[in-house]
Amino acid sequence: MNKLNHIAFIMDGNGRWGKKKKKGRNFGHYAGVKTVKKIVQASIKFRVPIVTFYVFSTENWKRPKNEINFLFNLVKSYFDTELNNVIKNGIKINILGELNKLPKNLKFILKKTVKKTKKNKKITVNLALNYGSKKEIINTFKKIKSKKFTERNVDNNLYTKSVSDPDILIRTGGKKRLSNFMLWQLAYTELYFLDKLWPDFMPNDLKKIIKGYYKIKRNFGGI
Repeated sequence: MNKLNHIAFIMDGNGRWGKKKKKGRNFGHYAGVKTVKKIVQASIKFRVPIVTFYVFSTENWKRPKNEINFLFNLVKSYFDTELNNVIKNGIKINILGELNKLPKNLKFILKKTVKKTKKNKKITVNLALNYGSKKEIINTFKKIKSKKFTERNVDNNLYTKSVSDPDILIRTGGKKRLSNFMLWQLAYTELYFLDKLWPDFMPNDLKKIIKGYYKIKRNFGGI
């Protein structure tokens, strides 16, 4: 049976879901946070050690300013109110991406959350914020320019240097693309593209994907 260490999620469809409900894109983002919480709890139940959520890409700065501000306030307010529960539930939070462009109050709560949860061991939750894989790879090459270029040296200088590559990538929302997400790390990942919008993605959907993954023969170039 395949080993399962890491599942990554591209949470597409929040805005479309909110508009479909005739309550606007931001309502969809709010619902999307609830889905993240459900999926983290389900991942703990299914004994998945690491999950990564693509929260905000380097390309998402092109969105309307009010939507960007809502997204950032949503993340900030969640950790303002839920940090104690996150700690209590043994969840370790990591941030992947460049924090320098994020608002000061958001950076503060994120750094506080990372620090307060660093000893937790039940599950590691990576939040990709202001994340772009191409930029990550370029920055990695800059870091190792005076060293020998090897796969190991690249791995050790990525944002994900302390975690294994994803075994599964799940993208909701009906699109079949990676959108500049973990391009290096997804080389041998099993890809699942779902038509469901992210707020409609349920723990049972995750369970079905995991069950299917365990049945796949993974050769990694062999026979």
